[in-house]
Formats: sequence, C-alpha cells, structure tokens
Amino acid sequence: MSTMETLTGAIPTLDTDGIPVHLVTAEPALQVIAEAAAHNSRRPLAVASINLDHLHHFGRHTHHDGAPTEGPVEWLNLIDGAPIAAHAKRETGREYPKLSGSDLIVEVLELAAQRGLSVAVLGGDAALTEPLRERLATGWPNASFAGHWTPPRELLSSPEGADAIAADIRRARPDILLVCLGKPRQEQWIEQYGPQTGAGVLLAFGAVVDFLAGRVSRAPQWISRAGFEWAWRLLLEPRRLANRYLVQGPPAYLALRRPAPPVARQPILGVPRHA
Repeated sequence: MSTMETLTGAIPTLDTDGIPVHLVTAEPALQVIAEAAAHNSRRPLAVASINLDHLHHFGRHTHHDGAPTEGPVEWLNLIDGAPIAAHAKRETGREYPKLSGSDLIVEVLELAAQRGLSVAVLGGDAALTEPLRERLATGWPNASFAGHWTPPRELLSSPEGADAIAADIRRARPDILLVCLGKPRQEQWIEQYGPQTGAGVLLAFGAVVDFLAGRVSRAPQWISRAGFEWAWRLLLEPRRLANRYLVQGPPAYLALRRPAPPVARQPILGVPRHA
C-alpha cells in the first residue's frame, strides 16, 4: 500500500492567533478523515476543534514560541465556534461552516459503519463504557467498538503509563480513536503518543464521549446556529466551564481580532510540544 505524504496540503489555512485553521467544508474534511482511517498517509491524522479555548491554550498570545513545522502526526484544524467562523468570514469574504467534534462525530461514525472500521475511545468515565457500546451497536452496527480506556490522570500523564496505554490501544487495532481528555491534554497526548496507538485518525473531540453516552445533552440546533452553544454548556455545567468562558475566553477573543504580525511564524500543527 502506498501512502501519501500529507492529506491536508491542498487545503488553504487561515492564521488565528498563530494557529492555522483549515478552510474546509464538511465533505472534504470527511474525505481526508476517510483516507487517514484507511491508513493511506505517512503519518496519522489528528483532528482538532479550533475555538477560543484552543487559542487560550495554544495561541500566539499565550505561547510565543510557535510550534514545530513537522511532527509525528498531521493536524486537521477545524472551525469550532462562532468567533472563529466570523474571523474566517472577515478575512476571506466567504462563509465556512462550524465543524465542531459534536457536529462531525455522527458523520464520522457513519463513515466507520459504511467501511467496517473500528472505533475506540480514550477518556471519560468508566461508567460510560456500556452506554457507549450500546450507542455504537444500535446506531452504527457495522462499526466495531475496539474499546474504551479511562486511565487516571496520573497514569495518563506519566511517560511509562502513557506508553503502556498507547500499546494497549494498539493491540486493539482501532482505525479511529476518539481522544476525549479535554484541552490541552488531549492535543498534547495525541502529539506525543498518538502514533504509538496505531490509529489512522485521532479525534481530539473533548466532550463528545459524554454526548455519545447520553450524559450531556447537545444544545438545540437553533441555539447552536445562533452561536450560543457555549452559553448552553455554561448553563449546564457552570462550575466546570465558568473559568473557560468568562475568564479565559475574552483575552483569546481580543487576540483573535488583532492583526497577525507581518513576519509571523506559521506553524503547521498548531499544538506546541511540551516536555
């Protein structure tokens, strides 16, 4: 089997506080994910949702050293949230859709079912394993459920523990791995340990595990279309999300509105490495 050098090279990107966002609609994004899930690329593909929370953790206004121009995974950075979509429209004059993980996951699972791919999940609560298994078996019976790993944070963040988890996942042979650890841990873990899992696609989709298992309800479509899904989530989980949306979010939004420096270093990955 021949492998492609990159899957995202032909997709234009836009600087968002130092993070390159891919200007793409759902169909070509899913095509890229399908190619990677079939292991048709030199490096595994990682998919990130770029929103104000992502800019807080990885953007130029908080990380001035940029990111490596080449790494062990290839990143597909998708628009997530009204501020990023509005930024794309201001800069390009075109509208691009919001492709958050919770919006895209159903189509990814339909793709997995159509092609008989295996899906695994890293993150969330162990109590969600059976609801996840039942949801996949009911909604997408032709997609294999390769497993659900819910290690404690201490094990996941230690090199020895992370290596062991990645090796265990590799033995399960997932084509698609949902990494639901929350920002910034999920992106950092994918960058460092993702290739060891053997998955063709690693989806940094945060709360998707809770949505799939039925623990947390998605916002009504009219709220999401109006750009207020963040307010819905804040209403449901105020203690956990107040700092993200009310304290960290405004500086990230202001950084997004500032013009990019004329000689800005443009990273490919959008996720800085951490020791």
